[in-house]
Amino acid sequence: MSYFANDGINRVTLHSTIQALAQGAGGVFVFVFLLKAGVSVPLVLCTLAGMTVGRFLQRPLVLVVARRHGVRATLIIGTVIEAAIFPMLPFVHGPGPLLLALIAVSSLGSVFYWTSLHAVFASLGDVGDRGKQIGVRAAAAAAMNILAPWLGGWGLTVLGPLPTFCLTAVVQVAAVLPLLGAPDPPVPDEAPGAWRAARLAVLIQASDGWFSAGFAYVWQIALFLTLGERFANFGGAMALAGVAGAAGGLAVGRFIDLGHGRRSLWVAYAACAGVVVLKAISLHNPILAVLANALATVALMLLEPVMMTPVYNLAKASPCPLRFHMATEGGWDIGCAAGCLTAAALVWARVPLSAPILLALGGAASGFWLLRRSYAAPVTSDRPRAA
Repeated sequence: MSYFANDGINRVTLHSTIQALAQGAGGVFVFVFLLKAGVSVPLVLCTLAGMTVGRFLQRPLVLVVARRHGVRATLIIGTVIEAAIFPMLPFVHGPGPLLLALIAVSSLGSVFYWTSLHAVFASLGDVGDRGKQIGVRAAAAAAMNILAPWLGGWGLTVLGPLPTFCLTAVVQVAAVLPLLGAPDPPVPDEAPGAWRAARLAVLIQASDGWFSAGFAYVWQIALFLTLGERFANFGGAMALAGVAGAAGGLAVGRFIDLGHGRRSLWVAYAACAGVVVLKAISLHNPILAVLANALATVALMLLEPVMMTPVYNLAKASPCPLRFHMATEGGWDIGCAAGCLTAAALVWARVPLSAPILLALGGAASGFWLLRRSYAAPVTSDRPRAA
């Protein structure tokens, strides 16, 4: 099948591309903006943990809304609520009620958005072309991140926070337009076995949540500090990373579809482990940190198709992809919250930021071991191919 033969997936990919533009221009600055606004590093990490715990607690709402209005509607709702956090950010000047409101709104939007996005992508995608379809989505998002962080950093420096974040919110809302004509996967009233079908994927996502805490969130804070706490410098580093990663997902996604999943698994996780170590030793060295950030995007472009191909295929074969991803996203929340709280405790104890970054190696090792089991499974129409 050609890269663009599936209209439903094309619409979701276009939506993800526009959403990536908004996240690249504004989303990557959320936590460093809080840092600049006077929120301490441990409290920023606790804020992120609070958002993930809020997601976990609110996730049953997704099933209630989706059963009544459809998965597509929940995705649209999540997209719009996610936009609401941007105009709130300029008014947060440290711990207080506004920070708590930001946590509440962000967790609500995120739980609707990511649970339904994964369910839609799993339902509409093709098992035999899954890696390729994920690769296209990842490459398109990386392409947006070539320009978007430059714009966001320039806007925050020249225009100021309120205009920049309000424009970001408009772009985020515009991401609903491609979804208006997309298919709406059904949500059965009852789905016996749906939660049981997700057990392996829940563990995979929990490992990824722990990995992401150190690899992405702690690293964003460390990079911002290393680059002198300047939005323009941080945006430029993120844009350079977009250049480095734009083509990686396409290549590895196609490689998986051709039956080389286990080989891709080794390459992806070896790259991620190497970048974790490079990040940890690059603190206080801006040039090395920018290089590590660029290589991290390449590593993530390798990792996303490898990890999400079996997860999406298992979801498609399950009795209810939405319930499946409610479970897996819950696993991710637990892993990420635990990683962020551990990192916050280490930073509060005055341990260097390199230590919580290195914690990501544990998540990488666990994810690799779990995915090896998945790719070693027999090849069927409902399972990922193995090498």
